[in-house]
Amino acid sequence: MNGEPALAHRGRLLKQASYASVSTAGVLILVKLLAWMMTGSLSLLASLIDSLMDSAASLINLLAIRYSLQPADTEHRFGHGKAEPLAGLVQAAFICGSAGFLVLNAIDRLRHPQPLHAVGLGIAVMVFAIVVTLALLWFQRRVIKQTGSTAIRADALHYASDLLSNFAIIAALWLTSRGWSWADPVFAILVAIYIGYSALRVGHTAVQQLLDRELSADVQRQIMDIARENPAVQGVHDLRTRQSGQVIFIQLHLELDDMLPLYQAHAIADQVESAICVAIPGAQVILHQDPASLAEQHLHEMEAEQGD
Repeated sequence: MNGEPALAHRGRLLKQASYASVSTAGVLILVKLLAWMMTGSLSLLASLIDSLMDSAASLINLLAIRYSLQPADTEHRFGHGKAEPLAGLVQAAFICGSAGFLVLNAIDRLRHPQPLHAVGLGIAVMVFAIVVTLALLWFQRRVIKQTGSTAIRADALHYASDLLSNFAIIAALWLTSRGWSWADPVFAILVAIYIGYSALRVGHTAVQQLLDRELSADVQRQIMDIARENPAVQGVHDLRTRQSGQVIFIQLHLELDDMLPLYQAHAIADQVESAICVAIPGAQVILHQDPASLAEQHLHEMEAEQGD
């Protein structure tokens, strides 16, 4: 699957994942709200708040992904893809806020312990939440594998942390029912710390994409190797890469024989561009053709400057 069909397929997957995330968050909010009202558990309140944050973040994701998939226009010639990492950054801020709120409430509960009620119901709700979250994560992992979406990866990280917190909350409820009243707020603090750490990771990834960080070294080597495979290409240099949403932008200089006619040089560049797009579907590739002798002279000048 290449070019526009590949981008359209990935666009459909992103929208499906976004809708699934919003729907899952809505279901979890309802059942956790019911369980918290009946048990009074701070751990369940922590999970409920986290689900509320997930719901808001997933809604932002949905809007951002729909916007990022819009085609380029006269005012956004490189498309709208950066809406994805921007959504990831907003999600990271949401998560940090919820983590801080949980810590404050957990400290207050440690100072003023309160008994829990209907613990069995709370545990049953968390088991249900685990099953639903696992199903969503399975689907999100498939989408991430095919799209590499930062926004969906951030969303999946939310739900992966939810999964861990759900197990922790079950343990906290069980321990509290056995008379260990400190377990509920302590586990809530541990969940909050993990959530905050996850937020920092999501935020870092989003910022790097917004700053146009280069693609991984492996992908860069792959691009260079593809260009060198063409027998007419004598060398390559000045590779630049970045990613904006689902679109990867690649710029590269090809070193060709000095005497090649312009038409032939253009045909060789088209061949290299097609080969790169086969390996990286939907990539936007810009190739510059340099006479090999000038490229070699430029390399010597750069080496001399570095030596000085």
